[in-house]
Amino acid sequence: MGQSDGTADGGTRGAGGFGRRGTGRGRGRRATVLVTGAALLLTAVGCGSMPDDGDVREVKASPRFDSQVRVYSVPPRPGALPEEIVEGFVEAMTSDDPGFDTARKYLTKGAAKDWDPSEVTTVLAAGPTQKVTPARHSSETPSYALSGKQVAYLDKQNAYRSAPEPYSKALGLVREKNPDNKQDPGEWRIGAPPKGLVLGESDFQRIFRSVNTYYFASNHGDDDSGQPWLVADPVYVRKRTDPQTRLDPVAQAVKALMDGPSSWLKSVVSSGFPSDATLKGGVKTLAFGDNNSLTVPLGDKAANVNRKRCTDMAAQLLFTLRDLTTTSRIQEVEIQSEDATSLCRLTESQSDKYAPQSGGSVGPVHQYFLNSRHRLVQMREQEDGEEAQAVPGALGANGLRLKSAGVSRDEENAAGVAEDGRRMLVAPLVAGGEYSALYRSDHEAEEPLSVPSWDGRGNLWFADRDRDRKTSKLLRSVGGTEPPQEVTVHGLGDGYVDSLRVSADGVRIALLVVEKERKTLKIGRVEHSGTREKPEVEVGGLRPAAPQMEEVTAMSWAGHSRLVVVGREAGGVQQMRYVQTDGSTSAAGLLPGANQVTAVAAADSEHLPLLAQSQEDGIVRLPPGANWKTVVQKGSMPFYPG
Repeated sequence: MGQSDGTADGGTRGAGGFGRRGTGRGRGRRATVLVTGAALLLTAVGCGSMPDDGDVREVKASPRFDSQVRVYSVPPRPGALPEEIVEGFVEAMTSDDPGFDTARKYLTKGAAKDWDPSEVTTVLAAGPTQKVTPARHSSETPSYALSGKQVAYLDKQNAYRSAPEPYSKALGLVREKNPDNKQDPGEWRIGAPPKGLVLGESDFQRIFRSVNTYYFASNHGDDDSGQPWLVADPVYVRKRTDPQTRLDPVAQAVKALMDGPSSWLKSVVSSGFPSDATLKGGVKTLAFGDNNSLTVPLGDKAANVNRKRCTDMAAQLLFTLRDLTTTSRIQEVEIQSEDATSLCRLTESQSDKYAPQSGGSVGPVHQYFLNSRHRLVQMREQEDGEEAQAVPGALGANGLRLKSAGVSRDEENAAGVAEDGRRMLVAPLVAGGEYSALYRSDHEAEEPLSVPSWDGRGNLWFADRDRDRKTSKLLRSVGGTEPPQEVTVHGLGDGYVDSLRVSADGVRIALLVVEKERKTLKIGRVEHSGTREKPEVEVGGLRPAAPQMEEVTAMSWAGHSRLVVVGREAGGVQQMRYVQTDGSTSAAGLLPGANQVTAVAAADSEHLPLLAQSQEDGIVRLPPGANWKTVVQKGSMPFYPG
């Protein structure tokens, strides 16, 4: 199939080949693409013809191009052959046609009525291939199968679920006759379409974008703070108006938020919105007003909430919509009733109390690492060329040699694994502060204790590993001072926890799990039960966070629902990239590689540089939009607070 290679309006690139129409077999079809920013129609003539035999034919996924380009498919021509109907339907699933009306024209009347494109979105590594299924195929009842390598799918809530497995769906075709013309043999149509949409990965990334919806941590266990924090729950919305609902991207995100958390997260979070909350009837578009404010009119089901609950709802909206304002930051959200009465409003400056502790409102003050003498040192992130200084207190100024370390998110306390690898030491980061031994491992294996990690509530997490026996214990110390208690991790199977990083909100935990001599990245939910006097903490719902990588060697949280990982794909070389907690990724997530990286660190703020330990270059730093720079030639284990 052909595609437009031209550009318009300052380099906006169009695409063609979506839908094929001609006056006879083998003739090219014409696709129409609308560039909304320039109000320009581009056309591209397809090329090539459908083969006569049953060989596999790949339906090409559309190339990546600007999100402002809209793709409209073409309905089937009169007398279209079965293979043309199949190909045309596959292409029509990638279009922006309202209601997917063109895609339905490739289906029988009954199938067109019953087909629900929003039921599920199946994501294949490449465009689906079409192939005759010989056991079912005949000239009277042609049968084709769509197949490919499934990567993932979006469920009914538009949550991304990694599901790498073969995909195959048989499509039976029938002749749908014209009741008004008995001499007409009828037109071929698909009688059994696939569930929902089937898209190649490039089409999926062109059509959809990830947005964090936010919900309140429903149980933060032994914490005495009365304010629950907001937790990110990523979903996918369309970059343009949804063909089914006709909602614009902002309204899609608001609807996704009101629909409630994903099934994976819902057991540990809650929402301020009533379960039956909706947008005001008829509202399809939500536009930002002056000073980057947004007014959200709700239906009558949400009109009777009290002011505190309304403010909580506004906080959820404000955090969710930050992702959609890439050029400027949203400043205010106002919630209105159906009759335009203002129910509440929340400004950006009032929302800080809902954010997890991640180093204050402007992020962490310092970066940390171990110097050439294995002492814990710090430096300010903005000052290139600054010489690192020993941290105040017993873990720095007194010259204790450490294997690894971690600093609390408020930068008031530190934990370090002693040089023997068996003792976890803690100390305040103040001059004259003394350290105490919080825990000692009984394992005889070398370096049993992992790098420590702090959640935003000030709790300390680490693993006690016996690599010889391939076992581990996950431990948590309340406040970094109480005796560590074991945390059960469900779903480990024969694997064990080698290292970990807990999220700022304390609701999710990233684990590097060793199983069959291979290290992979998994995300789990932190689940609280019991009483305040006898709290019980478990990790459940383990799922892959970097399924595209065969092995992961280092990782760090890099935002509310994002991690930076170092690893390699099957048969590949080491790479560094961003991944979402749901396992999704994109081409834009690939980062410039440093040489032989063994550790990586990131802050929750995307404006702060990445840190890494390179076997060749020492401690290196990657500022946004720049290249890697060496900080010190000799040093190890760089990290941000957390």
